[in-house]
Amino acid sequence: MPKRVTNLGGIFFKCDNPAAVRSWYATHLGLDTNDYGATFEWRDAAEPDKKGSTVWSPFAKETKYFEPSGKDFMINFRVENLEWLLTELKKEGIEPLGEMQVFDYGKFAHIVDPEGNKIELWEANDGE
Repeated sequence: MPKRVTNLGGIFFKCDNPAAVRSWYATHLGLDTNDYGATFEWRDAAEPDKKGSTVWSPFAKETKYFEPSGKDFMINFRVENLEWLLTELKKEGIEPLGEMQVFDYGKFAHIVDPEGNKIELWEANDGE
């Protein structure tokens, strides 16, 4: 049976001025930022040949990406096998928001927790 969540994939949050926030974190905390935020690369402790990454990303306050949640943040979890996990979640009464999306860098799906927080599930395509 695959693991459900394998790691933290990212932290996304709303702010008034994403460019200024990225600049502040780059200047004062040394984050290597780009137009999307910063990416922290790491290696799996049990299998050091496997690489992974965690994303930190400020979003514009007006973003609709976190909807239907009204919260100012969204957490992304890395998963081992997204299709399997979505099947298991459906058996448990948890319906995904929309369809799974597939990109060159991985598969994505969204669910909502009991407190109304939108959660992004990511099966990365980075050699993990």
